Amino acid sequence: MTSYSCCLVLLLFTWNTSAYGPNQRAQKKGDIILGGLFPIHFGVAAKDQDLKSRPESVECIRYNFRGFRWLQAMIFAIEEINSSPTLLPNMTLGYRIFDTCNTVSKALEATLSFVAQNKIDSLNLDEFCNCSEHIPSTIAVVGATGSGISTAVANLLGLFYIPQVSYASSSRLLSNKNQFKSFLRTIPNDEHQATAMADIIEYFRWNWVGTIAADDDYGRPGIEKFREEAEERDICIDFSELISQYSDEEEIQQVVEVIQNSTARVIVVFSSGPDLEPLIKEIVRRNITGKIWLASEAWASSSLIAMPEFFRVIGSTIGFALKAGQIPGFREFLQKVHPKKSTNNGFAKEFWEETFNCYLPDGSKNSPASTSFHKGHEEGLGAGNGTSAFRPPCTGDENITSVETPYMDYTHLRISYNVYLAVYSIAHALQDIYTCTPGKGLFTNGSCADIKKVEAWQVLKHLRHLNFTNNMGEQVDFDEFGDLVGNYSIINWHLSPEDGSVVFEEVGHYNVYAKKGERLFINENKILWGGFSKEVPFSNCSRDCLPGTRKGIIEGEPTCCFECVDCPDGEYSDETDASACDKCPEDYWSNENHTSCIPKQIEFLAWTEPFGIALTLFAVLGIFLTSFVLGVFTKFRNTPIVKATNRELSYLLLFSLLCCFSSSLFFIGEPQNWTCRLRQPAFGISFVLCISCILVKTNRVLLVFEAKIPTSLHRKWWGLNLQFLLVFLCTFVQIVICVIWLYTAPPSSYRNHELEDEIIFITCHEGSLMALGFLIGYTCLLAAICFFFAFKSRKLPENFNEAKFITFSMLIFFIVWISFIPAYASTYGKFVSAVEVIAILAASFGLLACIFFNKVYIILFKPSRNTIEEVRCSTAAHAFKVAARATLRRSNVSRKRSNSLGGSTGSTPSSSISSKSNHEDPFPLPACAERQRQQQRGCKQKVSFGSGTVTLSLSFEEPQKNAMANRNAKRRSSLEAQNSDDSLMRHRALLPLQ
Repeated sequence: MTSYSCCLVLLLFTWNTSAYGPNQRAQKKGDIILGGLFPIHFGVAAKDQDLKSRPESVECIRYNFRGFRWLQAMIFAIEEINSSPTLLPNMTLGYRIFDTCNTVSKALEATLSFVAQNKIDSLNLDEFCNCSEHIPSTIAVVGATGSGISTAVANLLGLFYIPQVSYASSSRLLSNKNQFKSFLRTIPNDEHQATAMADIIEYFRWNWVGTIAADDDYGRPGIEKFREEAEERDICIDFSELISQYSDEEEIQQVVEVIQNSTARVIVVFSSGPDLEPLIKEIVRRNITGKIWLASEAWASSSLIAMPEFFRVIGSTIGFALKAGQIPGFREFLQKVHPKKSTNNGFAKEFWEETFNCYLPDGSKNSPASTSFHKGHEEGLGAGNGTSAFRPPCTGDENITSVETPYMDYTHLRISYNVYLAVYSIAHALQDIYTCTPGKGLFTNGSCADIKKVEAWQVLKHLRHLNFTNNMGEQVDFDEFGDLVGNYSIINWHLSPEDGSVVFEEVGHYNVYAKKGERLFINENKILWGGFSKEVPFSNCSRDCLPGTRKGIIEGEPTCCFECVDCPDGEYSDETDASACDKCPEDYWSNENHTSCIPKQIEFLAWTEPFGIALTLFAVLGIFLTSFVLGVFTKFRNTPIVKATNRELSYLLLFSLLCCFSSSLFFIGEPQNWTCRLRQPAFGISFVLCISCILVKTNRVLLVFEAKIPTSLHRKWWGLNLQFLLVFLCTFVQIVICVIWLYTAPPSSYRNHELEDEIIFITCHEGSLMALGFLIGYTCLLAAICFFFAFKSRKLPENFNEAKFITFSMLIFFIVWISFIPAYASTYGKFVSAVEVIAILAASFGLLACIFFNKVYIILFKPSRNTIEEVRCSTAAHAFKVAARATLRRSNVSRKRSNSLGGSTGSTPSSSISSKSNHEDPFPLPACAERQRQQQRGCKQKVSFGSGTVTLSLSFEEPQKNAMANRNAKRRSSLEAQNSDDSLMRHRALLPLQ
């Protein structure tokens, strides 16, 4: 039985070897063997198998130069790894590479060789069979190219868990790990490519397309994914057809008829070059132009299709290409190929013959009748230059660089780099096995595989957990589906002006790592439609809707066939053929044509508008005038007028007015949170400070002149410290109100969109109207008290009597703020701030003008009235008036007691008073200048009191010395003189002193 099994296996191996002779494979021994599947030919010759004799293997035709270059990339990578001192040291990689001829049957035939070899090793026949030529089992396979071929190979290799790393199969079906357990790839799957195609169509605003797909596992899943993406983007598909390189002529004619009669100008094609070639030839024959071809990466750079004679038909092609890589030293390696030197490469001989169109005498194809058909490439495939029924013999000295073939086209290494990367992926998986530490392995209980007896399933396990950095510095790791995520370049076909060949111009890229909406980039300036035009072609069911309109669905028609409907107010469309109108952002409104959103008109009291400028100028004017008054008072601070008005409180009052004028500026300009929170407290505190100063001044004057005899208590009450304390206490109450307001309900900037659709009113939301009411109410309360004291003080001496001016200012204040309340409640927008600014400025100007302008006028234009004598005369006159009233009252009482007496006299050490009853008009008080002339001899004044006239006589003596003046003063008066530094109000009985 054992001998029988040995013979059976040997028969299998012998049959396998006979099918693939030495010249039909590339093979090299090694410690570990890698398999390879490459399309050295484009297809097989059609042959009718009538089974009258033993069936023979079909012949591969149409040599593929690029396929041979991919094979060379695998050999180069293996030799580079074998010479590396760090990667798999002391280990040698071998290879067994077969030609798939771009067909499933040939690929499976080669795959059976890998499987059969592995089964021979699993039988352990070494002790029974003396196999001196024994080759180790294949632990991994690199390939295949087409997705349909890889699907068949993956089903077979998966049964034995032999890892398969494809370099060009991109079908998304291969990501199904339940069906394809051992399949991995170094090319992105078509799912991203189909999405990118839909993104391109959406980018150019097309919505009416046709689709063509290869009838295999590459085309059908790819176009199905595209349809899903198109449906999400409202892209309609006019027709959908399947093609194959083996389709008969009638099927091709039918597809061409559909294309010719369709109104869709964009055609999406998921196919390989060989499958598409028959269709393109028929389209060229019929001269169907004006179509835009959207090409998948399998034929986007195919020389089978990208031919100058086809350009007039497919010159508007936009396609996808894989990212190119760099393989150092690969160019020199390609140039070293030679049949005599490449002893391990059985394909080198045919390559030499096809390249130089000759035959090698000892070759299997050295017959003069040998023929070769070679055209183009698939997925970057290339073909030979021509055919010849009779070829001259090759000399062996031909120069490979002297012939231009796709084999030497290494400018954009895409598939070749994927092959290179696939080999290195397997090598790094083996390196992980080689360096594995027991206890940290991937297998049971952390065990490691034996590199000398490694099996395919163990390599597969490490490939699934692979992570390394390639020669370009990029991270390589397969995801859970065995895929590598990559990016695409977008190319456009141009016709070279130099030699008339088709060149592939990169016009953009697609980044699958970017977030949705930012993956696609296209440089439209580089695109040529039809080879010459810059205008984007039109491919829509309906004419584009102009900006400002949207697509409206027509009942019974596809969604891409529509009518144009105007966008409603507040919505816009800024592009043609918009599927929906976009709502304008909250701060924007649609323009008249609804083509864009324009910023809503912003309403606030701006600095630049005339109203804002006017208010600002008035505020600045108030600040200037207040500063001017403050400067005048500072310069003339030692004059009687300034001293008599309580100099320190006047300074504080002027400062508060500066704050009042300045606070109005916070109401101008765009409201911000900080200005909203600052402006009301600044206004409230400034006005309370101002009115507090006026209140203390008025009250002090009143107390001074109403006091009968100055006492220590009065002097303490009149002190500056207590005055400032009262001002502080009054202001502190307002500060507390503001702090509570800002803490509990702080004002904030508010954008009001509700009043008008097209206008945004930026205002301050006060937070609490109650707090604002308390702030203004407290200010008005202080103003009312101040008004009361001012009215009561209206008959004080002229130099001290600010009461009537304060009364007027308080009246203005009340009128302003009483008018403010209804105006504030009835206005909106910027006028709310304007009303408050006007109120602040009016009240501030009223206080400034009524209290200070009269004094500034006297100081600057009537300096004669700003003297100590003027102040003393005024004070003395007021004192005599009061004294006269008291004397007259006593005289009336005396007359009632003694009817015989006609009058009464009283004297004091310094004055004599006489009265007589008569009904004459009161005597006017003499001018101050006259009183000054009479000061040396005494002064008599007549004071009128309604029922009679009292004559007052007052004598002044000029003291020679301060001591004598004090003694004389004591003898003339029972009251004590007081002369303070600020020359404030004196008691009515106080005599003026130098």
